[in-house]
Amino acid sequence: MAGDKDTLISMGFDPARVEWALKATGNRGLQPAMDHILEHEGQAVPDPGSVSESSSSARKDDMDVDDDEDAEALKSLGAAAGNVEAKSIKCSQCGKIFRNTALAQFHAEKSGHDQFEESTEEIKPLTEEEKKQKLAELRQKMAEKRARQAVEDAKEQKASEALRRKAGKDMIKIKEELKLKQAQQEAEQRKRDKIEDAKAKAAIKAQIEADKKARNEKFAREKAIRDGLPIPGDSSTSTPAVAAAAAPGKAPMTSGVAGKDYSETRLQIRMSTGGQPYTTTLSSEASLREVAEYLAAQVLTIDVETVSLAQHFPRKTFSRDDFSKSLRDLGLTPSAVLIATP
Repeated sequence: MAGDKDTLISMGFDPARVEWALKATGNRGLQPAMDHILEHEGQAVPDPGSVSESSSSARKDDMDVDDDEDAEALKSLGAAAGNVEAKSIKCSQCGKIFRNTALAQFHAEKSGHDQFEESTEEIKPLTEEEKKQKLAELRQKMAEKRARQAVEDAKEQKASEALRRKAGKDMIKIKEELKLKQAQQEAEQRKRDKIEDAKAKAAIKAQIEADKKARNEKFAREKAIRDGLPIPGDSSTSTPAVAAAAAPGKAPMTSGVAGKDYSETRLQIRMSTGGQPYTTTLSSEASLREVAEYLAAQVLTIDVETVSLAQHFPRKTFSRDDFSKSLRDLGLTPSAVLIATP
């Protein structure tokens, strides 16, 4: 018994696993213990107190029953059981020979064989040479088993890695699709915002133009009322009548008439700060202050009392006294370009 334990330990098995195998096999020898170790190699070693030895006694009872049955069978054949000396049990399916019924039953449980017979062949104890050979075979089996397990582990690891990579690619693809969808939504939102901004700007511009037109019309009406001229937009008064009212007793204008005789003066007013010029046509009798009032109606930052008007050609800056003079007296007829400084 001690020899089997020492042999198994010398083969490199864990002492606790050796104790478990010997106790679980009922101390039936080296071969059952080695088979038990190989069979339960991947399992954890249980508590020694929880390992039951009833299996050995059960096998012993089964062996006694089998011996009785074998003896009865021999008697039925006319042979005395005491005269037959069965030294071993042989598996009829694989030809292996076992020392007792317990080992044969262990073989049956392991291999699934169920046909056995008694044999007079005696199983000799293993020699040292046979033990070494058995140990080498066992180590080879263990190495082969470990190699197969390593291959299986590598396959499982490869399959797991493939699944992990596939999951990672799927996740990256989903993220890219979400990012693209979000970018499309943002682009559509920017487009809608741009359209809304354009509409708002157009509405504001239209409102500004409407306000400017209303101011111009108001300025023209007030101017006409002050000068006693027909109100603009009144269809009852024709253009010749307006000209006659503006310059009674004067002959119609011709291309050869001097500038002083023009009844209207066309002005282009440019801001010294830059921007779009303002163009208007006023009566030649209108004062320079009326030009400033017109400009103030177009530009909110212009103050009539502080604005400065000048002429580039001939170069001249009009004083505050000039604001009461007419465009004709200032020599701005029939047309002129003025520079306004807020």
